[in-house]
Amino acid sequence: MLLTSSLMLAQMETYTAPSYFRVVILTLLALGAVGWLVAAALGFARSRSLGSATWWFAIAALSLLIYHLQFVIMVLAALSNPDLLLAIGAFFNLFIVVGAACAIVGFARLSNQR
Repeated sequence: MLLTSSLMLAQMETYTAPSYFRVVILTLLALGAVGWLVAAALGFARSRSLGSATWWFAIAALSLLIYHLQFVIMVLAALSNPDLLLAIGAFFNLFIVVGAACAIVGFARLSNQR
């Protein structure tokens, strides 16, 4: 009974985001995208000299760059077509999984070098 009434009261409250919320989110999103772009570019540039493990880490960095760009695509989809937002949101963590798989393969190749 107490839990039910607490949930009802919690739904009636509204939350206002702090004034710096948008600035922090956009800054961190932009810095993350630029950071993963640099990591992917350096990884692909040095993959020939450092071996196949570096190539897999570069693909993981590229996947995380696409993950950051997906936020921008979702905002643009929300403004134009909410159904498109749900279609994109269904695959929200796909690039995290791809990046993790590429990093795992990269670590396996890294320890397998002679």
